Amino acid sequence: MLDNLFFREDSESEGRLLPTIENIISSEVDYFKQAVSITLRSKIPDTSQIPIENPIYWFKIPNVICCFVDMEGSTKLSANLHDKSTAKAYRLFTETAIRIFSKFGSPYIDIKGDGVFALFDYDQPYTAMAATISFKTFVAEYFTPMIKEKTSQTIGGHFGIDQKTVLVRKFGLKRYQGRTDRQNEVWAGKPINMAAKLASLSTNNRLWVSDRYFKNIKDEKAIYSCGCPDGTKFLLWQEEDLASDSRFDFNTAYSLGSNWCEKHGKSFCANLVKLDK
Repeated sequence: MLDNLFFREDSESEGRLLPTIENIISSEVDYFKQAVSITLRSKIPDTSQIPIENPIYWFKIPNVICCFVDMEGSTKLSANLHDKSTAKAYRLFTETAIRIFSKFGSPYIDIKGDGVFALFDYDQPYTAMAATISFKTFVAEYFTPMIKEKTSQTIGGHFGIDQKTVLVRKFGLKRYQGRTDRQNEVWAGKPINMAAKLASLSTNNRLWVSDRYFKNIKDEKAIYSCGCPDGTKFLLWQEEDLASDSRFDFNTAYSLGSNWCEKHGKSFCANLVKLDK
């Protein structure tokens, strides 16, 4: 039910909008006309430090890395016909993604649609990769087989990584009836949207990353295989041409099909993370 205060106005008087709505628009237009204050931050801040009270105050953070994951084939799951199985599948995928990215130290994790995105600082490229490959391995080795057994549907994962400068502040109500859940961080910039679009290209459990992120991946441990099963090392990444795809502001991406090796996965993962130290 709408607040009775809403209807205390003379809603039958002539005009396009109710006066309270006009007041909201007028105040926001006034803020729009003011100069914006942008503070440069080198790292992703704690959410408690992200501004909300000052309407013209933003943080600017260079070269933020975004890892985006969501389910491939999730439309096969039906909340109407298979509600319990669908609920379990979403819980398994989403919570596992959040907890894995958190374990790898992502400073910020959120849900976008039916996907999850995790942000890493500019000096964490290998950690971001290790976290995403760890989740990608979970999807291939655990999630897909378990959902297949439960629902007879093949549900995989989409994975994408991009890196670029962002602006951030909180929007919403500082407090509403004693609650603070009507506010959220808004990350303005390319990396989240580009990572999500890269993920949309991902099929067969492949990870897609932008060239501007991939240029920071230089160590051979992240580029070549461990040599299993016969000792022959090979290039893990495949170059992808995006020049004709207007959705992207870069022309080249790279894709990775491999998951963690059953024999060397633990050591490879640990060694990748150490490269960021």
